[in-house]
Amino acid sequence: MGKIREFFSGVVSEMRKVSWPKRKELTKYTVVVLSTVIFMALYFVVIDLGISELFRWFLSI
Repeated sequence: MGKIREFFSGVVSEMRKVSWPKRKELTKYTVVVLSTVIFMALYFVVIDLGISELFRWFLSI
């Protein structure tokens, strides 16, 4: 039981050292992540459609 208490005491100690982002920074980072995810999703949709169309054309020859 002492080791569990020591573990959680260490966790609390380390969490106090964490530098949490401010609201403005968090908003900026969230916008960057979401825009990157949307861009990558659209990119892969276009690539997938292109490859699919290429296979359809190739198989119809």
